[in-house]
Amino acid sequence: MRIISLSVDGIHQAASRGLYDWLAEQEADIICIQDLRCLEYETDDPIFHPEGYNAYFFDSGVKHYNGVAIYSRALPKALIYGFGFSSGVDMEGRYLQVDFDNLSIGSLLTPSATNNAESQEVKTRFFDDLQSHLIKISRKRRDFIFCGNWTTAPTRNDVSNPQEQQQQSGFLAEEQQWMKQLPHIGYIDAFRQGNHENDEYSWWPSGKIGEGDAWRTDLQIVSASLKHKVEYAMIYKSQQFSTHLPVIVDYDIELEPDDF
Repeated sequence: MRIISLSVDGIHQAASRGLYDWLAEQEADIICIQDLRCLEYETDDPIFHPEGYNAYFFDSGVKHYNGVAIYSRALPKALIYGFGFSSGVDMEGRYLQVDFDNLSIGSLLTPSATNNAESQEVKTRFFDDLQSHLIKISRKRRDFIFCGNWTTAPTRNDVSNPQEQQQQSGFLAEEQQWMKQLPHIGYIDAFRQGNHENDEYSWWPSGKIGEGDAWRTDLQIVSASLKHKVEYAMIYKSQQFSTHLPVIVDYDIELEPDDF
């Protein structure tokens, strides 16, 4: 099973840059898109409904703000919109999940912060709620794959200039601590199971690959039980559809025939 994840900075501009032509050549089973910056009715054009895929969207209800999508070759048994956090932030077009027999796959866009106290507080509260949710579902008899723009770099190796980024949202000490606790509650970074190369970044704030600081904030965080199911992982660098790059992970997983 191949999963591609990409944060697009607006699905219409990504489409104009050839995203869907590229996706048509990738033979992905699941495609998770984040930061659509449009409402669902604005995806009526056939380009946003590629042949061979079931398309699902979750918008924020606000134009040009957030939005996530999942394309799946297999027909899911259920769809879940948002996590149900009491704050309601997750219902702002931030999370969409497809369920199969023993596997759930989510497209996730976490809140970003602009280094002001209010936005950082929203982000921190979201991650606290997410931690509680991950602990809760770890007791279920199913595997989870969370694909998305996590707006946070997991380790020092995932930031090109870590010494100068320690005061930046996405690499704060408390955010690093949050990422470090994932293995202890049953989750791992799938990309690092299949790719141990240095200088693997997925996001350039400058907007251009190779210019300025680089981060790896686009992650596929998966149940630890899938550790040995990761066969291959890469960040696609040959084309640029947004300030983020596509993350491709191949898993030794087959969805049940009933799901097709």
